[in-house]
Amino acid sequence: MRLVILDDYDLASEWAAKYIRNRIVQFKPSADRFFTLGLPTGSTPYGCYQKLIEYYRHGDISFKYVKTFNMDEYVGLPRAHPESYHSYMWNNFFKHIDIDPANAHILDGNAQNLEEECQAYEQKIAEAGGIELFVGGIGPDGHIAFNEPGSSLVSRTRVKTLAKDTIVANARFFGNDLSKVPTMALTVGVGTVMDAKEVRLKGLFCPVYTLYMQNICTNFTSYVCKGLKKSQHGEF
Repeated sequence: MRLVILDDYDLASEWAAKYIRNRIVQFKPSADRFFTLGLPTGSTPYGCYQKLIEYYRHGDISFKYVKTFNMDEYVGLPRAHPESYHSYMWNNFFKHIDIDPANAHILDGNAQNLEEECQAYEQKIAEAGGIELFVGGIGPDGHIAFNEPGSSLVSRTRVKTLAKDTIVANARFFGNDLSKVPTMALTVGVGTVMDAKEVRLKGLFCPVYTLYMQNICTNFTSYVCKGLKKSQHGEF
């Protein structure tokens, strides 16, 4: 595990965007060799997406041969709702770059059969050759996507009931009205994320909390390496 601590949000966003840009450019994707990228939503990655859009406009990167898989989506929230993760990704990233819409994958929280939707998502990832780079945000309590603390390290994409703390934290996006916050979501599992060839996590913490997270993540990485025989990289 590698821990990178930067002074502010803008520096962290630029660092993450440069890393993603460099990984894609060095991979040299083509029509028969796509780069597969796992992506998060929320306030943490917003600045990173803005920098990637800037790099695209300057001709430094193309997403023509990139396939993306987002981490999660609310259950029951219309796709066109401003707070759906479909809306977030298209408004803040996808519509500003040259990605083929067919290659931008987001879970469907309105699918008729949610279990089948989750299974199909795992299959799509497998058919794409797995995730080359999974970029994720990490919440104050350590949750990744909608995998709350205590989630199984081998969990797969599934339906999750959101914890009360998560609902309260997300209320700010719904006018601070708890009754408007979805109580369920579809999320990739911890195992889904860890199957990626590389994982980079980004979080925004105060200095004291950063030290706490460093301790947690060191222990987590040690546990993962011993239990699953696979090391992962983490960026915060």
